[in-house]
Amino acid sequence: MEHSHPSLPASRLIAHVAGTRLERERERELAKAVERLPFTIKRVQSDEDLWKAVRVRHAAYARHVPEFARSLTEPEDSDYDSDAVILLAESKLDGSALGSTRIQTNVHQPLHVEASVALPLWLQTRRMAEVTRLGVQEGRIGRLVKIALIKACFEYCEQNQVAWAVVTGRAPIDRQYEQLLFSDVFVDKQPVPLRHVGNIPHRVMAFEIATGEARWEAAKHPLLGFFRHTRHPDIDIALRPARRPAAHPAVTLRRQAVGPTFEFVSA
Repeated sequence: MEHSHPSLPASRLIAHVAGTRLERERERELAKAVERLPFTIKRVQSDEDLWKAVRVRHAAYARHVPEFARSLTEPEDSDYDSDAVILLAESKLDGSALGSTRIQTNVHQPLHVEASVALPLWLQTRRMAEVTRLGVQEGRIGRLVKIALIKACFEYCEQNQVAWAVVTGRAPIDRQYEQLLFSDVFVDKQPVPLRHVGNIPHRVMAFEIATGEARWEAAKHPLLGFFRHTRHPDIDIALRPARRPAAHPAVTLRRQAVGPTFEFVSA
């Protein structure tokens, strides 16, 4: 059987169109306003960073679900999964951990939530990413860190061709996801006991990545500017090779952001 291949002119046209699209996307990104944050968000790539993420995770859960938090004093097996990515927010002032979260895709295995409930077929057949173990410090800085971590999760989904972001929320955290325009996976919107969160009932919710910006625009969402129209160089979740620390790291002072004026429902 013969296989047809694009002719040379057609191949050049395809490459030109792809290159033009990438260039437009690059120009759009560079045209965004740049805002500096008082912290950085990066991907965990060392044991030291993993333990920092674990400590801030445990502290956050201990404030709200202390009994379950006792199981979070050490790294979980899921932290080492090949399809798991842990994000860590660190203070620029002293390097302390301000927040963390974990993203797991269904590329190599089912999501954690699927150990407790069968997701609808329309969702099972798509590439998904489940965001779990979101925890931040208390106070105003914690609220800004949470919003920035959520932005980092959305960026990860876009960069890795994830169609749907999946979250689970106990009351009243579920209302925070409603504010972000997540929708219930199940029509009855009833909480489901989940094994990976100590059998605490949670609503299962999802967010379609491709339509996210349009839905935020239609809703005139207060975080649209922060999520889509502002570039935050301090959010850098790329996988990077290990580097030797500089002998004399430079110290620069920059104007830092106070963050968007948006309040989540209190936990």
